[in-house]
Amino acid sequence: MNDSSSQAAAVARGGPVPAGARRSWAVVGGGMLGLTLALRLVQRGHSVTVFEGAESLGGLASAWQVGDVTWDRHYHVTLGSDAHMLSLLAELGLDGDLEWGQTRTGVYADGTLHSVSDVVEFLRFPPLSPLDKVRLGATILYGAKITNWRRLEQLSVERWLTRWSGSRTFRTFWLPLLRSKLGDHYRITSAAFIWATTRRLYAARSAGMKVERFGYVGGGYARVLARFGEVLRSHGAKLELGARVASVGGAADGVRVRLSDDVTHDFDRVVVTTASPVTAKLVEGLGEQERRPHEGVRYQGIVCASVLLRRPLAEFYVTNITDDWVPFTAVIEMSTLVDADRHLGGHALVYLPRYTAPSDAVTTASDDEIRASFVAALERMYPAFSPDDVLAFRVSRVRYVFPIPTINYSQRLPGVQTSVPGVFAVNSAHIVNGTLNVNETVQLANRAVEVLER
Repeated sequence: MNDSSSQAAAVARGGPVPAGARRSWAVVGGGMLGLTLALRLVQRGHSVTVFEGAESLGGLASAWQVGDVTWDRHYHVTLGSDAHMLSLLAELGLDGDLEWGQTRTGVYADGTLHSVSDVVEFLRFPPLSPLDKVRLGATILYGAKITNWRRLEQLSVERWLTRWSGSRTFRTFWLPLLRSKLGDHYRITSAAFIWATTRRLYAARSAGMKVERFGYVGGGYARVLARFGEVLRSHGAKLELGARVASVGGAADGVRVRLSDDVTHDFDRVVVTTASPVTAKLVEGLGEQERRPHEGVRYQGIVCASVLLRRPLAEFYVTNITDDWVPFTAVIEMSTLVDADRHLGGHALVYLPRYTAPSDAVTTASDDEIRASFVAALERMYPAFSPDDVLAFRVSRVRYVFPIPTINYSQRLPGVQTSVPGVFAVNSAHIVNGTLNVNETVQLANRAVEVLER
């Protein structure tokens, strides 16, 4: 077997590459995608440096402090079907720290909070007629069992849902939910979006009891990320925090990474994990045909409030909202899942997300304005709630959260390997048949590493 064949064989079986094939790699971005890529590269014997612009690891999965509680900056759960995330947690030695619970689901519609946590409650849901409910349930069940997502990618989500659920159910149930997540971009979104969403939620139901079963690591993502950093460092990886990358471009003997303070570092190869519009600006030397797909990816952002409360709001982990006057997308009550006494100081932790387009007014509102608007809405939704119940209120803003899966999205993907020698680009835009969650992100990294080593 020649040298190239032996190297390929080593890569294929996931083991360390021969010494002659070992390279120095830079990973731009210390989110879960970048960290997983870094882990896979060091496991194969490469030298890896991770550059993260923030002072802590994690990106969208990072943790922060709200009052006297440290928990995730955005809401995350692990499902029993999240095979890639569960495998990663086992590698990190955290599988034994997983805690599981059952949750309930609510819907706020026509000024009233409804429980829709089981079939009986769903059949009692008043905004829909019996026929509407039958068609809605059949749509969800049918969508969860579809395997050919590429066919759905050719249809608009509005057309597909109207065909299967009916016009009234679409207007009453689906449209408010689509608008809350996508805004007016729902008009250009493919049916593959709702397929991926319902398929993941359907998988959250345990086969026997048909109830939602979610999990989390005790300590939240602060614990996961701290352990991830320890493991990477034990493999010899370097983690450069507070190191904002200004540009990535070719150098005489490889690739040069220039930081915002003009300090430069040279590597054999670099993989950039930032959102596509940012990647298009960071990587020097991209041709117009390479930049256009990156610049053409449309993203939704988020304004998400973490609210620490003296007492719970309700009994639902997630409350979907169909009333358009409410200024946030949903109510995520993390303390219905997380052991509040052990992890949250006995308090209730609630997330109030608002998915945004760059033009949305909420993106430029101050924290005080957002707090006033969101707290007023909680008063109106929950009669027992008082503003005095708020112990802490903190706002996260992210411009690029998830790419909008437009019609025939997979046919316009940005390339992973760029025309700049040694430079690769991998980000959430490359998730084409799933929803943006940590499991899909880890799966993307596991697949992408094979491309990086070709």
